[in-house]
Amino acid sequence: VITKETGTSETEPSETEMAKAETSKPEPYDAEPKKAKQKTAKGRCRRRRHCHNDNFSSFATYFPRVLRQMHTGLSLSHDSMNILDSFVKDMFERIAKEAGRLACYKCCTITHEDIEIAVRLLLPGELRKYAITAATKSLIRYHTC
Repeated sequence: VITKETGTSETEPSETEMAKAETSKPEPYDAEPKKAKQKTAKGRCRRRRHCHNDNFSSFATYFPRVLRQMHTGLSLSHDSMNILDSFVKDMFERIAKEAGRLACYKCCTITHEDIEIAVRLLLPGELRKYAITAATKSLIRYHTC
């Protein structure tokens, strides 16, 4: 079998394909990829649902409630809410670390006395007194109910 060769091989692109590639503009880069759609049993498309991070916890829902109890008519901005949230998380972490250290010396269980001693060590002056009285009130309320 004799074939007529045109001078180009199958692996090299032809001149018309190269001209098309030069004139066409590259597609712009999208910052966010498009969401993939899945077909359900009935053939309708539905979007993928994002999995929520269950580990994320915020105290932002509690700040307006407490503020409303103390000072009605006042509100918090988003930035102040974030600052308070990080402050509360940081204090809980510090108290938990200190109570854990104290519990290592005695036994394996962290009791309310360990947490109270940790608060006494971490918080200064008046803040310490208010924190301890609020904690004992809530413990009494918890045990009586």
